[in-house]
Amino acid sequence: MSVKIRLQRHGKKGKPFYHIVAADARAKRDGRFIEKLGTYNPNVNPAVINLDNERALYWITVGAQPTDTARAILKYKGVMYKNHLDKGVAKGAFSQEEADKRYTAWLSEKDAKIQSKVSTLATDSSKAEADRLAKEKAISDARAQEIAAANSELVEEAAAEVEATEEVAEEAPVAEEAPAAEEAPAAEEAPAAEEAPAAEEAPAAEEAPATEEAPAAEEAPAAEEAPAAEEAPAAEEAPAAEEAPAAEEAPAAEEGGEEPKAEA
Repeated sequence: MSVKIRLQRHGKKGKPFYHIVAADARAKRDGRFIEKLGTYNPNVNPAVINLDNERALYWITVGAQPTDTARAILKYKGVMYKNHLDKGVAKGAFSQEEADKRYTAWLSEKDAKIQSKVSTLATDSSKAEADRLAKEKAISDARAQEIAAANSELVEEAAAEVEATEEVAEEAPVAEEAPAAEEAPAAEEAPAAEEAPAAEEAPAAEEAPATEEAPAAEEAPAAEEAPAAEEAPAAEEAPAAEEAPAAEEAPAAEEGGEEPKAEA
């Protein structure tokens, strides 16, 4: 039975999380496995790898074949380098102490590189965050200046409108007072003009009964005198009133003259 060291996918869509397992080559990728060796989380930078180096080295020594990704992970954690040193010790190229010394030096160097990368990433992240905040602040300051300028223009326009309305309000009463002064006499004269015909019509109404008492032959002079009395102005009303008795006396004199004619 051939054994493979490979990854089993877990996690959710878009955020995978892998288990490093030793499984039968005939089994499905996410199927049954022989032993779990560790985990691999590629969602962070740098990636987080938890691996049991001794068990991984055991499966490598017994002939398990890692996949490409699993081989890269084993190299990253030093399993493949440890296997190389053990082969050198077996061949007698160097002693076990020398192999352990080289392996310890490699691990310390690898940890230094990882820590340097982590610090560099943290520095870059903080710098990028500072740059982003500076850009946002510059944008917000520019926007605040634009808003302040727009508000100042609105305030100036409002002040100008208020001044214009005040000037119009001051000029309006002066223009309205002149027509009011001219209309007052006209309003006062209208009743006087209407009262004059009423004063003239009163005598004409009183004279009408006097003309009815006269005979038919004598009605013509009375009828002719009535228009003259109506056409006279208000100042000439007094003589017209005095003439009315004269017109009434004339029929009396005529009646006296007619009686002697009847006796003869």
